[in-house]
Amino acid sequence: MTEAGRQPDEDRDLTFDEELLLWLGDEPPSVRAADSHRIKDIANEFAYGFDALANVGPAVTVFGSARTAREHPNYEFVRRVGACLGSAGYAIITGGGPGLMEAANLGAREVGALSIGCNIELPHEQALNPHLDIGLRFRHFFARKVMFVRYASAFVIAPGGYGTLDELFEALTLIQTATIRHFPVILLRTREWDGLLSWLRTRVLADGRIGERDLSTLHAVDEPDDVRRIVDAAQVLRREHAHAQRRRTGVPPQPGGELPQQAQRRRRGGARRESWRPPYLEGRGDDKDAQTPAGGGS
Repeated sequence: MTEAGRQPDEDRDLTFDEELLLWLGDEPPSVRAADSHRIKDIANEFAYGFDALANVGPAVTVFGSARTAREHPNYEFVRRVGACLGSAGYAIITGGGPGLMEAANLGAREVGALSIGCNIELPHEQALNPHLDIGLRFRHFFARKVMFVRYASAFVIAPGGYGTLDELFEALTLIQTATIRHFPVILLRTREWDGLLSWLRTRVLADGRIGERDLSTLHAVDEPDDVRRIVDAAQVLRREHAHAQRRRTGVPPQPGGELPQQAQRRRRGGARRESWRPPYLEGRGDDKDAQTPAGGGS
């Protein structure tokens, strides 16, 4: 047995992400050639998530520790946050696992809101929490991360570990680069984040590595109603912004099958090569734990 009672690696198969990132530079031709199939599998996974969540309305993604016990005060607090947001008409998205993810899903379920979990294939499996209406099982972290952001109006960050902090800073990066807009990041339990916020302000901001505006999207709160109020206000701005944008997709094609942006580039003489998009595959059908869609979370 290894640390925390885990089985040695040789007793199990590699996950898809483990195998993808296990690159030494001297792989045989057969391994390199397999990447073309891997691209198709990744495309299929995105299609799987998009199809399953296409009809989800306004939603909030909640992150937090999978290790928090149900008796911990944070569990009850996050349950209340999930219920408050659910009562306001938001679906709740989590990693679908135990701990504070379970708490948020439970709160949503208790008020009749849609409860969603996006599970991930891990070397050491986590149990699926029992409070999901929709469970998705992903093999690649990056596909799962897109679902967390694409269908959410905000991120709510409860106390957690590395995974929670990863999602926190990924959202802040997307906001800083204007990839997403009017997207609040809400930190639960103000005292939990005092040290991090102090470090960001006194070291990172003071040294000019971020700007004051970069910190303004972070909101530390102690009451569920404050979470709802921040999300509601941002949702109004988000809708106004989205409705004012010209989308690349979902608009009628021009004669000859061109999208309006493509036709404009052609007329300007600046034809830009479009990215190749691999075809979607049929579902593999080898996920014994899956619904349609199915799974747990982490």
